[in-house]
Amino acid sequence: MKRVDWKTLDDAARAACLARPGGGEQADVEAAVRRIFEQVRADGDSALRALTRRFDGVELGAFEVTADEFASAEQSVTPALRAAMVEARGRLLAWHRAGMAAPFEIETAPGVSCGRMLRPIRRVGLYVPAGSAPLPSTALMLGVPAELAGCDEVVLCTPPRADGSADPAVLVAARLCGITRVFKLGGAQAIAALAVGTASVPRCDKLFGPGNRYVTTAKQFAAMMAGGPAIDMPAGPSEVLVIADAGAPPVHVAADLLSQAEHGPDSQVVLATDSPALADAVAAEVARQVAELPREAIATAALEHARLIVVGQLEDAFALSNDYAPEHLILAVREPRRWLEAVRSAGSVFLGDFAPEGLGDYCSGTNHVLPTNGAARAWSGVSVQSFQKAISFQEVSRAGLAAIGPCAVEMARAEGLEAHAQSVLRRLEGAA
Repeated sequence: MKRVDWKTLDDAARAACLARPGGGEQADVEAAVRRIFEQVRADGDSALRALTRRFDGVELGAFEVTADEFASAEQSVTPALRAAMVEARGRLLAWHRAGMAAPFEIETAPGVSCGRMLRPIRRVGLYVPAGSAPLPSTALMLGVPAELAGCDEVVLCTPPRADGSADPAVLVAARLCGITRVFKLGGAQAIAALAVGTASVPRCDKLFGPGNRYVTTAKQFAAMMAGGPAIDMPAGPSEVLVIADAGAPPVHVAADLLSQAEHGPDSQVVLATDSPALADAVAAEVARQVAELPREAIATAALEHARLIVVGQLEDAFALSNDYAPEHLILAVREPRRWLEAVRSAGSVFLGDFAPEGLGDYCSGTNHVLPTNGAARAWSGVSVQSFQKAISFQEVSRAGLAAIGPCAVEMARAEGLEAHAQSVLRRLEGAA
């Protein structure tokens, strides 16, 4: 991990210190994604077969998971794993239910009633990564709020394994959420299929899910298409920022950093601390722990662009965190709740020494599909509202029109929109 003394850096150096990895390759990624979309739009399923053969090394006749494959998945997943997924789903349901938006209606003036109704998005497409490791937890994180929202149709794509099958745990997780349409498609080609539709894959109204730079770029490209789908958020390579004081256990902090580093070589992990001694201890502990990991090579590659930042005081750590806007923010500080008010931009926050980020990834109840790459400055994590539309309505009586009509006429004429004014005036004349 590169060690940095924050107070010695000017603004440019600080921005460079917090830069995400891989930024210089974005033009190449965008060009590749554009080509994939053009192929899928032109050749549909044929293009998907060719791209799956090229990127996944698998020849597929059909993409959709069959009933027999679902049944086989149920048999191959261990009872312990299935029970864990059921347990995690229960907490996800409880948390998401508690945060659901509610319809409302109020009288804004006598005879004028205004409200909001909630409607589910008709057809949504979920992407569950399975590149270096399958993520059945993501199927739960996306499937549970979609289920609560009541979407008419939920379609899920996940990359095929070497034998052409979908990961069994992903299928079981999908089924736990009532999802029956799963396609063995990965990468940007899966996003393209969900965005434009093919003979096999239905076109979706909104796309969800994390992924690598290609998947994230594909989602953003899809959202820019004329008539294209909406997306949940930019959710690319994973990242964590840990703010720690002198009392934080170095073994815990190192484990938290490595839990994100093992996601992929383009993941980023950052430690900000006001204790030089803790920084030294964490660096040593990271070096010790990484050697014990099955995914040591991946974590080691991610550590090449990791940062260990020493600040003058904790307030500086929170300031840089709000600028960085991490996907995951861990507050390994004494009295963490006292510092929560200082957090302005983060995907999800973990308070104290006993709240590892791994709990949020799996089973605490919060959602792990979160904005990355600084998008947490303006975006929120996935929720039930992500799968819904809020539609406003108003009902106006004759008395209500008389009460507020002149206000509308005055404002319409100030904007030079006489037809707007007349739409009110003609009714006012009739109401007289």
